Amino acid sequence: MKSQATAQFWELYTSLPRRVQQQARKAYQMWKENPRHPGVQFKRVDDEEPVYSARVSDAYRAVGILEGDTVIWYWIGSHDEYERLLR
Repeated sequence: MKSQATAQFWELYTSLPRRVQQQARKAYQMWKENPRHPGVQFKRVDDEEPVYSARVSDAYRAVGILEGDTVIWYWIGSHDEYERLLR
């Protein structure tokens, strides 16, 4: 599976604490090696659109849309913000 990130994703990423940025890089490496890795919890989160989330840490998530064999990551943030985003 391939991956891209939007400008919005990178803006959100750079606003995260450095520790969370490191966790995001580690989670991305796990996802890249194996999207089904249990630590990443990569899963579809929308019944109508091919929107997926991945676990960055206990408190942070990343969200992307699957287009063909490529996930386009467009959001990263806290779990609380993630819950609001999915509503």
